[in-house]
Amino acid sequence: MKVLKLVSKNATRHLLRTFLTILGLAIAVMAFAVIRTSIDAWYAGANASSPNRLVVTNNISLVFPLPLAYKEKIEQLDGVTGISWAQWFGGTYVDPKNFFAQFAIDGESYLALYPEYIIPAVQKETFLKERNAVIVGRALADRFGWSVGDPIRLIGTIYPGEWDFVIRGIYTGKEETTDEAQWFMRYEYLDERMKAETPGRAGQVGSFIVQIADPSKAAQMSATIDSIFVNSLAETKTQTEEAFQLSFVAMASSIVTGLRIVSFMVIGIILLVLANTMAMTARERVSEYAVMKTLGFRPIHILGLIFGESLVIAGIGGLLGILVTFPISNLLSIVIKDFFPVFKLEIITLAIGMIASITVGIVADIFPALKAVKTPIVEGLRIVD
Repeated sequence: MKVLKLVSKNATRHLLRTFLTILGLAIAVMAFAVIRTSIDAWYAGANASSPNRLVVTNNISLVFPLPLAYKEKIEQLDGVTGISWAQWFGGTYVDPKNFFAQFAIDGESYLALYPEYIIPAVQKETFLKERNAVIVGRALADRFGWSVGDPIRLIGTIYPGEWDFVIRGIYTGKEETTDEAQWFMRYEYLDERMKAETPGRAGQVGSFIVQIADPSKAAQMSATIDSIFVNSLAETKTQTEEAFQLSFVAMASSIVTGLRIVSFMVIGIILLVLANTMAMTARERVSEYAVMKTLGFRPIHILGLIFGESLVIAGIGGLLGILVTFPISNLLSIVIKDFFPVFKLEIITLAIGMIASITVGIVADIFPALKAVKTPIVEGLRIVD
């Protein structure tokens, strides 16, 4: 109990130094948590992927289309339990800066493959009946203030011209990680207009989504699908939905790697801040430790004082950093929601930040503690503050 009392006294002896150290630790823990959450946001799409969905695209690049006629051959394969298709639309709403994901889909089959999109039955029925109907995610609707029944006009870029739509449904995500910032329009509407204006672009899709019965046979099914279209005018590349999503992350691999490096550098900053503080503290109290030894305090007591003070500072700094992380992450999720629809602070991230803070609190005291214990009493008493 005496040691605990001395720990609390020592921790508050230099209030300004202790406060600045705790503040530095809190900022570092907060920065670590925010950076790790940003990295998780890059992988949100892959983490939310279904293991029994495959994505079939053009082997050359995603920008090259596939014939819709491939559907018949793929759905006849053993092990295929469902198939749909989608095409990136790429229109602009009011201002080119208003970017959001827009897909032309086969309504009934596509929504059947994505049960994570929760749509009221009446809204879904209306969407399937009207050619120019669209369904948007709740986050996207909130962003622009859209409601069911609102007429929306997009200016086509990939498909030029003015396109008029009516919002007939707003979906929500079954899970917190479900992307609620997407726009789904009817593929029939796009294809019919292409037949009338640009016949050569009709009957083409960007990708097929294939549902398989056995996820463990994903590699085998992928190879089978690709083998069907070998030496065709549009060879295919089939991969799991997770691998497909990770291919987008790979395009920004240098950014993700940079964020990972910075997150580890933050841990280093925590270590340096606390190590500097504890080294100064130990150096100032060498004579005090010598006096304590003459009074009968054993090395374990000296170690308890030094490590105890460090752990108190590290613990308070870590907890403060975690508390600050919540409002900061909420603010960031609003600011960057156009680019990262899913920006969720995970408990594991906070746990790692706190564990790192406590670990650093221990590591930072190893050398000061050893020096304090090994310094002879006579030598310690010679040092005058």
